[in-house]
Formats: sequence, structure tokens, C-alpha cells
Amino acid sequence: MSDKPARSDSMIARILSALILAPLAILGVLYLPGAGFALALGMIFLLALWEWTKLVGFRKRRFRMVVVVFNAVTLSVFWLLIARSEALWFWLIHLGVVWWCLAVLWLRAFHFGQAQTVHSLELKVLVGSLVVVPAWAAGVWLHEMVPNGPWWTLYVIMLVWVADVFAFFAGKRFGTHKLAPRISPGKTREGAYGALTGAVVYAYIGGWLLGQRDAALWAFVGISFVAVLFSIVGDLFESLMKRHANIKDSGSLIPGHGGVLDRVDSLLAALPVFVAGREWLIG
Repeated sequence: MSDKPARSDSMIARILSALILAPLAILGVLYLPGAGFALALGMIFLLALWEWTKLVGFRKRRFRMVVVVFNAVTLSVFWLLIARSEALWFWLIHLGVVWWCLAVLWLRAFHFGQAQTVHSLELKVLVGSLVVVPAWAAGVWLHEMVPNGPWWTLYVIMLVWVADVFAFFAGKRFGTHKLAPRISPGKTREGAYGALTGAVVYAYIGGWLLGQRDAALWAFVGISFVAVLFSIVGDLFESLMKRHANIKDSGSLIPGHGGVLDRVDSLLAALPVFVAGREWLIG
């Protein structure tokens, strides 16, 4: 029996979900006040963390809840400190950058952490916090502490969306060489090149609209390029964890898209990298 009808249904569900969720995301970024945006972003990332705890091997819901509540308290504390200790937020965001650099090395060691041991579980729970907390801090910082912050925040979110769309169509049309066959057999090098090409074009246009000119514009494009590189790392890293767990999706909350973590894995990596790069090269 052909699986084409099932694929068609999945694609329809995927498109309908995107048509509903994308406008809500855009409106939320642009019009929610600071506390509202921090709360909404925190809830989304904590839902991703909830899925992460199951993905990495926590079976009992109460243990998973402890991890999520601990991280929720951590986010709340940082929110209270945002206006008092900018340096703390600065270092927290850079901690995220350091983690994603280490994640590149983990991708090269496929079996590292695969065994279901106590130490492996503890490490992956720690990684969950290193993924979620700096990304949330970067998103809130960009939204609240940067002039025209909501527009900058929307730019980063759409940068990941644009890269994802270009990767899909470039991979579908030209994809022949696997990017990481042991981790994610469906991803191709051509898809990655498409994502980076689309990101550069979008970044040039977006940077111009955000008021960047001359050297600042090219720095902006470079930062965006690197952020998309790390968004690919974020996507691959979640795929690696799914291979360890032998599952296809992190959840089923979003029809046609899988779980929340499946939708934000790239953004979790791109946010701290983009914000840190912006602070260093543009200010």
C-alpha cells in the first residue's frame, strides 16, 4: 500500500498548523509587553524541556516535573535580575554559546551518552538546562534591552524559519549527499547550503530594514550566517538524542510538526549565538 496519502495528510496538517501558529508568534513578539513575552517564551521553552526530559530517559512524570519546575524558578529569578545585573545576563548568554560549541564535538562522537546510565541521564538533564535557559535569556535580552527589540527578535525567529524553508526545498530539489547519515538520514549537504544561501539573502534585506549600513550591515549578515550554522547544529543535536532514544518525534502536540522541541530546536541554538554576536560586533 502506498504511503502517499499519509504523507499528503501530514503535509496538510503541517501547513495548517503553520498558518495558525506563525501569525500568533509574530503578534506575540511584536505586541506582548516585556513580562508577557518573557512568560510566553518561557512557557514554550519549558514545554520543550518537558519533552526533552522524556526524550533523554526520564520515565516518571514527577521527576520530569521537578526538572521543569527547577528551570522555571531559574527563569523567574533571572527575570527579576535583568535590570539589576546586565553582566549576569551577558555571561549567561555566552554560556549558551560555549555549550553549542561543545555540542559540535558531541555530534562527532555518536555513541557518547547513548548508554542508559545514571551518569548519562544526569549529563543530559544538565544539557537540557544549558539549552533552554541561555536561549530564553537571549530572547528576553534581545526583546527588552535592544532598541526596537521586538523587531530584532522577530528577525531572528524568521531567520530560522527562512533557513528551514530554503533547506527543505533545496534538499528536495538538489539533495544527493547526506549531511549526517547516522544522525539524520533525511538531511543533505545541499539542504544545508540552501539554508545558508537563503539566510544570507534574508539577512541582507533584514539588516537594511533594521537600519544597518556599510560595515555594520556585513557584520550583521556574518552574524546571521553563523547563527544559522548553529541552528543546523541544534537541529542535528536533537536528532542525535532521538536516535539515542530510538524515536521519531519529541512529541505530538503540534499536528504535522511533532513536538514543541522539534519546532524550536534550531531556535534554541541560534538565539544565544546571534545575540552574543550582535553584542560583540554591532553593540
